[in-house]
Amino acid sequence: MTRLNLPLIASALCLMVLASCQSPKTLRPFTTDGCSMFPDRSPDGKYDWKDCCLIHDVAYWQGGTRKQREAADQALHDDVLAATGDAALAATMFRGVRLGGSPYFPTGYRWGYGWSYRRGYKPLNLWEKAQVKARLHDYLEDRPDKRKVLEPANPQLFAE
Repeated sequence: MTRLNLPLIASALCLMVLASCQSPKTLRPFTTDGCSMFPDRSPDGKYDWKDCCLIHDVAYWQGGTRKQREAADQALHDDVLAATGDAALAATMFRGVRLGGSPYFPTGYRWGYGWSYRRGYKPLNLWEKAQVKARLHDYLEDRPDKRKVLEPANPQLFAE
């Protein structure tokens, strides 16, 4: 039987509690790893759904309500289906994000991963929305080709 290291477990729990008590700060710059823990395209290169994941990552990075997460996950499903015509692939990706994207998981791809604290499910306030818009603008300065991918899916972020 394995002996538990109680001081180590207690320290880890304390760190988790302290991390969850942080006050809201600022939104981290937008980052994407494509389709987190999933291929970005078919092995033969015939189908590519990485842009679908980029759109989905913008939603996950900024976070929001439970209803917004459900809509983002459904949009990923619909976008992958439209890009590939593969219902099984779209359903697999949908199930993956529904299972693995909880805002309460300590992962870099959770709902609201752009924030420096666990915000759970809650609407963005005006200050947070302004940060989202500014950070996304910063991301696109170096990647103007991505604007044509993101703008149709997020017109509110590009309104002047």
